[in-house]
Amino acid sequence: MRFLFYSHDGLGLGHTRRNLALASALTHLSSEARVLLATGVDEIHDLGVPDNVDTLKLPRLYKGPSGDYLARRLGIPPSDIRLLRSKLLEAAVESFRPSVLVVDKHPVGAAGELRAALKALRQQGGRAVLGLRDVLDEGETVVKEWAEHDLLRQIATFYDLVLIYGHPWFFDVTREYKLTQQIIERSRFCGYVVAPENGVAHQFSDSSMKLFNNSTASSRPTVLATAGGGEDGFFVLEMFLRACRDVPWRGVAVAGPMIPRHEFKTLQRMAADANTDFYRFVPRLSNLFCSIDTLVCMGGYNTLAEAMAQGVPTVCVPRVWPRREQLIRANGFASAGLLTVIHPDELNVGTLQEQIAVALKTSRSEIVQKVTSTLHLNGAEQAASYILGLAAGKQLREEALVP
Repeated sequence: MRFLFYSHDGLGLGHTRRNLALASALTHLSSEARVLLATGVDEIHDLGVPDNVDTLKLPRLYKGPSGDYLARRLGIPPSDIRLLRSKLLEAAVESFRPSVLVVDKHPVGAAGELRAALKALRQQGGRAVLGLRDVLDEGETVVKEWAEHDLLRQIATFYDLVLIYGHPWFFDVTREYKLTQQIIERSRFCGYVVAPENGVAHQFSDSSMKLFNNSTASSRPTVLATAGGGEDGFFVLEMFLRACRDVPWRGVAVAGPMIPRHEFKTLQRMAADANTDFYRFVPRLSNLFCSIDTLVCMGGYNTLAEAMAQGVPTVCVPRVWPRREQLIRANGFASAGLLTVIHPDELNVGTLQEQIAVALKTSRSEIVQKVTSTLHLNGAEQAASYILGLAAGKQLREEALVP
């Protein structure tokens, strides 16, 4: 069975990392599954590509100040980059002939680049799955955006199944985004997607382990700060490095592969002054969460889900612009007692040091107990089971997997 996974990857690594976790679970459940993963992420093979999975590299995008998707490196007009990526995706459907196309977040792709591929898929008799993370943004914002682009009608037209990578008790996507009854009947909550322990994406990187073990060999507790992909996390890492002076814990900071060069150089100087270990990129960083005592991070889906899976005491400084998705997620997790939130407007050295000190006194077992009673972290396996069932033509069960 052939599967094509798509993510637009306008900002960060999250969409591709989620698709990698799904692909890993899918190929583990079925040795017959073959996955082609379409992505713009340059570091895709550093993130861990499972067996029976290969990649289709798309030219990179970024989202401009006006919300338009622009060519990140080619410098060509938006219409040209859209056409180029659209033709690549359409050709992938026509030549690879997937049984199922799995799309992360954008129903018709960035700037509609996926429409031609979706139409080609329908003509070939293929099926389509839309995957939505637990929160996209505030309900009112998403409802307005979807209405402007007529997305509810297009979801109903193109998609056989909608998988929601979260929980209705935490954020009910079907209600908050006013999904139609037709779409609700095709929707399933799967729980949170975390890379399966048996998947390649969950294995340790030898080079990462060597680097990181050198950093965490101190007798002092280790506090790790990470900004995910790194494109917009400068303010968190800057404050963390300022907070690393004259404290009873050892700091380690990982900027992320997409950090702008000038920001990296600034942070590198600050880390040297603070005697803090600093890395640009550590592949599969979450696999090393077992080696740290506290995590400081933003509120990205993958980082928080992976931290919760390992019971890491976490201090979260979520992004609040241009979307409030991270703030909603962080506040929801905090209300369940899973982590501590510092709003970016309240972030300063004193506040950060204070919350790190509190987190260092929190036991992992306490967090694991709370996670077990509130979150389902087998979303990758549950989603893969649904995708395989769709490919095999099995009728969907009516009940959601998450109560």
